[in-house]
Amino acid sequence: MKVPTTFSPADVKQRPWFPWVSLVARLGLGGVMLVAGALKVTDPETASQAVRAYDLLPSALVAPVGWGLPFLEIAIGLLLIVGFGVRAAAVAAGVFMMVFIAAVTSAWVRGLAIDCGCFGGGGAVAPGETKYLQEILRDVGLLLLAVWLWLSPVSKFALESDPHTPTGVTAS
Repeated sequence: MKVPTTFSPADVKQRPWFPWVSLVARLGLGGVMLVAGALKVTDPETASQAVRAYDLLPSALVAPVGWGLPFLEIAIGLLLIVGFGVRAAAVAAGVFMMVFIAAVTSAWVRGLAIDCGCFGGGGAVAPGETKYLQEILRDVGLLLLAVWLWLSPVSKFALESDPHTPTGVTAS
């Protein structure tokens, strides 16, 4: 079975529910990105502490990543929610999810006991309080939403329709 690289306008015409699924994916992924960023942007020191806890970056990069990551998450979330640049925002969100999955997996494999810091907080926790499997599964689910949006960016109530959609095929 050949896996599609994108869904064509003909697919959207034949499957009118695609834009509805894309709307749900767009709002779900965008909402998570927006909330995650908003909860961290108000406390950049704690966000930096969460980045530092992973012990993956040189110390010179910890503060810029801790301060910048929430703003990028907010931007991606807003783009997805309003439906502008959906394919690019989905790719960015997908890259974020892959990095988050790799970072949490790395912490787990290395025996670190940290809170992921995904929705604020972060840093060391008691060894029995880690939730690595749940965090990885959540991020895999969000990655699947990003993949769906990359394949099928046309959705209901989007500010921008897919630039490759011929005239006459609209999602809203």
